[in-house]
Amino acid sequence: MTQMLSPGVFWRKPATLATAVGIALLAIAPFASDYMLHVLITSLYYTILAASWNLLAGFTGQFSLAQQAFAAIGAYTSGLITTIFDLPPLVGILCGVALSALLGFCLGRLVLRMRAIYLAIATWAFAETVHILLTAAYSFTRGELGLTVPPLVEGISPRGFYVIFVLVTLACVLVMYAMLRSPLGIFMRAIRDDELRAESLGIDATRTKTLVFTASSAFAGLAGAVYAHYVVVLSPQIADFSEMAKLVIMTVVGGLGTFAGPLIAAAPIQILNSYLAKYGEWDMVIYALIVIVLMRANRGGLVELLARFKLRVPSFAR
Repeated sequence: MTQMLSPGVFWRKPATLATAVGIALLAIAPFASDYMLHVLITSLYYTILAASWNLLAGFTGQFSLAQQAFAAIGAYTSGLITTIFDLPPLVGILCGVALSALLGFCLGRLVLRMRAIYLAIATWAFAETVHILLTAAYSFTRGELGLTVPPLVEGISPRGFYVIFVLVTLACVLVMYAMLRSPLGIFMRAIRDDELRAESLGIDATRTKTLVFTASSAFAGLAGAVYAHYVVVLSPQIADFSEMAKLVIMTVVGGLGTFAGPLIAAAPIQILNSYLAKYGEWDMVIYALIVIVLMRANRGGLVELLARFKLRVPSFAR
């Protein structure tokens, strides 16, 4: 009842925390090298992807394997529109988000009546189709040679782009938080816990899952589209299944089904990935060992591990 009378009460703490985190992240920029800024920008990109996938898998119980495909759709849509029609990158980004959301809605309507492994296989098939299409449609996408796209702002420095990505990431995280605090968030958790019971209580499970799937796809498309105008050269690697595996690892290590989980795990794992890049494919083996050890010791991920060591995680972040 207190929350109904004064909605600003439960927004004050997360807004304050978001502001503090934003200031801390921006304070790093003047002292970081260009390489460190690149790692941090990439970490923020994966933070959006992991957090948006967590909306589906962690809070709604829908194990999709197509998140990286929607990031690629957003990236290539924005890149193609800006290069073919010579439109501003902002227009391309909006088109990338719109197409990702539209395809997410269509795919959701087709596959979200499936459950468990059947849903995973269907979304994996979609993701692989996107990956193959980006590689094979050479005349449009340039395939493995890479599609060159214009930067978001001509002459922008890595520090400038880092500031943009910090702001975009914070905005996405706050919107996701708003979704989880709304009645939609209650419906999502009810479907995750027991879909049949949720439907018996009057929740339209298919409609809710489709809405979340569409929103998650839009977030991924936004991350991919903005990232495209940072890296400038796109390749089908952005839609590779190893990218999806990375998102799953980030979410599970942080704490699947917790709001803070992917937010606190994405950056450390991406930094570790950058360090392990010199070992080639062995990085996935090391990731697997980390996941096995952590899940064996603590299935709740880093969020639960922090709580176990008496390091308090705010209730609104769980």
